[in-house]
Amino acid sequence: MSESSEVVAESVAERFQQLYGGAPDGVWAAPGRVNLIGEHTDYNDGFVMPFALPHTVVAAVSRRTDGVLRLHSADVDGPVVELAVDALAPESDKNWTAYPSGVVWALREAGHAVTGADIHLASTVPSGAGLSSSAALEVVVALAMNDLFGLGLRGWQLARLCQRAENVYVGAPVGIMDQTASACCEAGHALFLDTRDLSQRQIPFDLAAEGMRLLVVDTRVKHSHSEGEYGKRRAGCEKGAALLGVDALRDVPFADLDAALARLGDEEEVRRLVRHVVTEDERVERVVSLLEAGDTRAIGPVLVEGHASLRDDFRISCPELDLVVDTALTAGALGARMTGGGFGGSAIVLAEEADVLAVTKAVEEAFAQAGFKAPRVFEAVPSAGARRMR
Repeated sequence: MSESSEVVAESVAERFQQLYGGAPDGVWAAPGRVNLIGEHTDYNDGFVMPFALPHTVVAAVSRRTDGVLRLHSADVDGPVVELAVDALAPESDKNWTAYPSGVVWALREAGHAVTGADIHLASTVPSGAGLSSSAALEVVVALAMNDLFGLGLRGWQLARLCQRAENVYVGAPVGIMDQTASACCEAGHALFLDTRDLSQRQIPFDLAAEGMRLLVVDTRVKHSHSEGEYGKRRAGCEKGAALLGVDALRDVPFADLDAALARLGDEEEVRRLVRHVVTEDERVERVVSLLEAGDTRAIGPVLVEGHASLRDDFRISCPELDLVVDTALTAGALGARMTGGGFGGSAIVLAEEADVLAVTKAVEEAFAQAGFKAPRVFEAVPSAGARRMR
């Protein structure tokens, strides 16, 4: 388990004072997320169901009025980076600083008078594990700016601006799910989000009360969404929507899927992408129905279906992720699937509390036998979204 956000907040505030010569105006935290179901549906206007992790990015921040943005991270070796807010421009920065400076750029471009800040950051969200460390970084900066400059923006509005920062400023074609999860999730719940209109429902998700646990298995295989494969999948989905004459693949009814695939003819790659998105939206709705009916254990097979679709149709799994899923199921897990953007990162495993140790041991032994780097396994507890700490 990661250090608590409260402990990190104290150390971040102390380090801020050392760096900038005074106490911060405040300290904020924003969590990473795990997506229970609904992968690669968000940029297709579809349904997703993430929940927030206890792992957070914490930011100590003070407001400035002189147009200077100063950035420092406890997780990156190097000095304080100083930027002029008037000079911020899309894709001008290929370093970690693009994420916080992109948020400032997006806020200013939207007409909000953000005049600079001193920021020190520290993260307990595993980077590159498919747990949205970049979204957490964006959201914590956006929330701090919102509070310090009195912008009056709501969580979903901050999420939209953070997505724009990542799409335009960083140059990564991500959907809206990660930022919304970080900004809007509630403890003890999963967030049923319609990414078209950003309508939300908090769905109770208390596995411990029912004798179950959800494990995250970080394969330690790193990915980078901005290196092309994610963008190819998104472009393929957009092509499918255009060929089918709909605004987004969300508009293809599940009942009409076979007819839609037939209309795509020999566009085999597009057919696979369309099939995944349409069936994945249906899986999200099925999981919501099962959870609301109190039939939580029945979501296990739906998670497995989702993994097969991501592996075979979307083709974004990898040997390590497949090994987690296959091994966990063989060891008695109720369900398992990869989570996140793919090409590495993490898998989730739903298991009875009594089976957690056996499942964990089986996965660790399987990785050792395959010659893979040892995975990192931890329990995922639905936690609070972004908030001010002090």
